Amino acid sequence: MTNIEDIEYVTYQVTDLAVLERFLVDFGLTAVTRTEASLYMRAASDAHYVYVGERGDDNRFICAALRARSMADLESLAREDFASEIEDINAPGGGKRVRISGPSGHRIDVVYGIERLSKLPVREPLLHNYGTKKVRLNASQRPPKGPPDILRLGHFTLTVRNAVAAAEWFCKYLNMRPSDYLCVPKDRSTIVGVFLHFDHGKDYVDHHSLLVVESPIIHIHHVSFEVQDIDAVHSGHNHLVAKGYKLDVGVGRHMAGSQVFDYWWDPFGHRIEHYADGDIVNSEREAGYIEADPVGVTQWGPIPPDTFFN
Repeated sequence: MTNIEDIEYVTYQVTDLAVLERFLVDFGLTAVTRTEASLYMRAASDAHYVYVGERGDDNRFICAALRARSMADLESLAREDFASEIEDINAPGGGKRVRISGPSGHRIDVVYGIERLSKLPVREPLLHNYGTKKVRLNASQRPPKGPPDILRLGHFTLTVRNAVAAAEWFCKYLNMRPSDYLCVPKDRSTIVGVFLHFDHGKDYVDHHSLLVVESPIIHIHHVSFEVQDIDAVHSGHNHLVAKGYKLDVGVGRHMAGSQVFDYWWDPFGHRIEHYADGDIVNSEREAGYIEADPVGVTQWGPIPPDTFFN
């Protein structure tokens, strides 16, 4: 079993890197390196980059990368039949990687040793005055307008042929655990999706770093980036509206993970999300069941369209 620290980055192929960079800057990311062939974008975290764009003849998802906890974990993974040998990463920050083919053929890169960067400054969380508790005294609320600070790459969702089998694979080989299950309404025995978190024992981690969902169409459903708070989600929403980008669904709050969500389409047809206020869990988490229908997955906000689930 390979111990995973966190998600490192996602890679997409697109036909125009300049258009991609403009969108990602409006979304809240910062360019690290750009060549004629590749674009590397960072968040405020110490990750060297969290989003890689590669120029090509069509637009498609290439892979997601997970960061191993140690070189020994990477070496252990390389001994599996489905894994490549350890190879150098020819990208900013260097490092090593092993390429594997995950459930339903999705490419997953497991990496180690990429150089870390100094964190970027971000604004402090806002203080909220509640109806029964006032904490902001003699002060006004003035969050900045414009793109939000992207703190980190939070999670991604893959569609698969069999959600239970895919979840078991990630748990067996990449040390993940279920946080919640998506089931057919009124039938907990029929599971169609599994929210997975990295198993760090008693240490708390995100409710999910990966969601696997059954679908006849095998692709990446979305990639999601964490922002500071609900105001940052709304600020980002308004900025992207003003820039003329295409909204998918938002702003609302999910049932699974409790995240406040806002989904957008990038210029190449890939779904991308801002989120805030997500649950954190540890090994004591008992996975629950959530009905997999538009109303069942939404606490408040716009109900996702049918296309969201196709």
